[in-house]
Amino acid sequence: MIAVHYRFRKYIFLKTAMSFNRTDSATYLAGQLAKAFTRSLHARAAALGFSPGQLPVLIELWAEDGLTQKQLLDRVGIEQATMANTLARMQRDGLIERRPHPSDRRAQLVYLTEKARGMEAEAIRVAREADDALFAGFRRFERELLMEYVRKIIENARKEG
Repeated sequence: MIAVHYRFRKYIFLKTAMSFNRTDSATYLAGQLAKAFTRSLHARAAALGFSPGQLPVLIELWAEDGLTQKQLLDRVGIEQATMANTLARMQRDGLIERRPHPSDRRAQLVYLTEKARGMEAEAIRVAREADDALFAGFRRFERELLMEYVRKIIENARKEG
């Protein structure tokens, strides 16, 4: 009896796993949406001299220049190693410079270069173009509603994590 029950449960599990429809998975769809936005922004951003992964850092520094790497980590919400690599590439590409922190010898402050400051308006424009391309065919209220839902999902995810 136990063996039959085990086989039955295994069959149910296999049937459920095989019938999984990824288009019904919010996690799968969110990943696809992130990829679509990155592809949409990539060519536009490359023409200006930055990558899609650098945009969140640029946005934070445009709002408040001279942040520490830790402050950027907290605001952008990526892993420390990813932030370190992103900042290294941005420094190599002439977008940021690092300066010693005035009161903490272990920390450095991250500042935008003139090149990065000068691309703000154009970078925001191309990010909006990428958004608009993905929202083609949506009515304004549909776009606003989707954005509200996405914000709520992100809020829930932060509570979870």
